[in-house]
Amino acid sequence: MVKGARWLKPLARTGYFARGMVYTIIGLFAVLAAIGSGENKDTKGALETLLGQPFGTVLIALLIIGLVSYAVWRLFQSVMDPDEHGTKPTGLAVRAGLLASAFTYTLLAFYALSLIAFSGSGGEGGGQSPAQYIAGFIGSRPVSLGLAAIFAGVAIAHWVKALKRKYADHLRVSEEVMAYVHPISIAGLMARGAVFAILSVMLVFRGLTADDASGTPGIKEAMEFIQGLPFGAILLAAMGAGVIMFAAYSFAEAIWREINIEDA
Repeated sequence: MVKGARWLKPLARTGYFARGMVYTIIGLFAVLAAIGSGENKDTKGALETLLGQPFGTVLIALLIIGLVSYAVWRLFQSVMDPDEHGTKPTGLAVRAGLLASAFTYTLLAFYALSLIAFSGSGGEGGGQSPAQYIAGFIGSRPVSLGLAAIFAGVAIAHWVKALKRKYADHLRVSEEVMAYVHPISIAGLMARGAVFAILSVMLVFRGLTADDASGTPGIKEAMEFIQGLPFGAILLAAMGAGVIMFAAYSFAEAIWREINIEDA
């Protein structure tokens, strides 16, 4: 066991819970947008929504702890390989994805921190806040095309994980509970995979046609794309429900996932 690493277990569970909170908000707003009572949100929009609630600063501060916890756990998974993905090409690809996840949630935590730090600064006029810099982080056309390939791989990984029920390998819970966890996990992973697949297609289009990356799409744009399709409201509501299922899957991981640091 990695010396002194027992603190990673509560850290990992806190991180999975924070991920679930973010995706709960995204899914709820997608469903509300489908029925005409709200607008779509992405991860940054979810944080901004939390900030606007009573005690919003406290909620964001707690969520920052969770996001940082999740980033640390993903980094540990990537480097120490506690889930034994190995060093074959597929294993290295998974570990690279975990490292990218650590980087992404670190950026999201910094974005949340900047929301608190600059919440009273007015927002308009003057220089850009760190939140605005982070929101415009994605750079050139090659980056967009590279991200498209990564997102396509992430989408496929989610679908394989759902269809082969690989998520169950890391959940330690009774068969009675798993009877409920299975449909929730499958629906959630399929939905999140679909979001990444749409983002991949949109990034290819933007990368080939856009002059710059100012319009780099995110979850919000993916949801708006779905909303614009025939029967878009129904599709968006279904996608929103699926994203909420992914949030529920994250909560299940927070409670029952095996946090294997002993063999790392």
